[in-house]
Amino acid sequence: MTPTLVRQNLPHAGAQPRVDLRARARDWSEIQERMLVPLYEAVYERLGVGPGTRLLGLGCGSGLALLMAASRGAAVTGVDTGCAERLDLARDRLLPRAGDARPAAAARIVEGSPRDLRHARVPAFGVVTVFEPVGCRAGDAEGLGELLAEAVPFAGRGAAVVLAGWGPPERCATTSVLRVAARLADPLRGPRGWRPALRDDLEEVAGRAGLRPDGSGRVACPFGYADVDSATRGLLSTGLFDAAIGATDRAQVDKEVTEALHPHRRPDGTVWMPNVFRYLIARVP
Repeated sequence: MTPTLVRQNLPHAGAQPRVDLRARARDWSEIQERMLVPLYEAVYERLGVGPGTRLLGLGCGSGLALLMAASRGAAVTGVDTGCAERLDLARDRLLPRAGDARPAAAARIVEGSPRDLRHARVPAFGVVTVFEPVGCRAGDAEGLGELLAEAVPFAGRGAAVVLAGWGPPERCATTSVLRVAARLADPLRGPRGWRPALRDDLEEVAGRAGLRPDGSGRVACPFGYADVDSATRGLLSTGLFDAAIGATDRAQVDKEVTEALHPHRRPDGTVWMPNVFRYLIARVP
């Protein structure tokens, strides 16, 4: 099993029964975020991200994708309106400290929306990424249009804008676990309240933002975990189960996620779920 995807993760002491944002941010950065590394690598390789690239990461979270781009020599800026605890981890990863050899201008982390960049007077970006995958819950692509509308003015003409989404449900083993979240959050509708990824989701988002599609690809991103506990903590760190926790409780969600993970457990106790993700490259006119 690939070492970067599966490693032992010890439980965090004193975790709260509901949502402990600091512990969840650590679970995200230590367990779940690495699952999309093959996607990041494929996109960066295809676009030739390296020295001279100015990259804007929307929804940057704890910054692993930015760190990978920076390691290729790119100047990176991350923007996120979400969890402050994740952004603290991104700053720890990317921003220089006293005595640090990293150049001070190598990275920038902005808590807020893309329009907050107007105060930073940054040069135009050549690559804009939105790596948070769409297609795992109804309506998750609707807010992307507004986000892109705010970000595109900071991109240069012809800049690449990258959108990501889940692949077809039949090629994503994690689909069965995500349906647990939909069923618990809305028991009257059950799994029918969950909408799988559609073939043209990414193209429709790009079109609404006035972008021109310029290629796409698919990447295998298996979700691998050291054990069921790590898998449960990793999946819950995505935030996709928050509504289910609010509608029931953490213990109920943990129980049902554990049951859904059972078919994916291997004899050695590890959990392995093959998934395929799709990315779209669009261009700023």
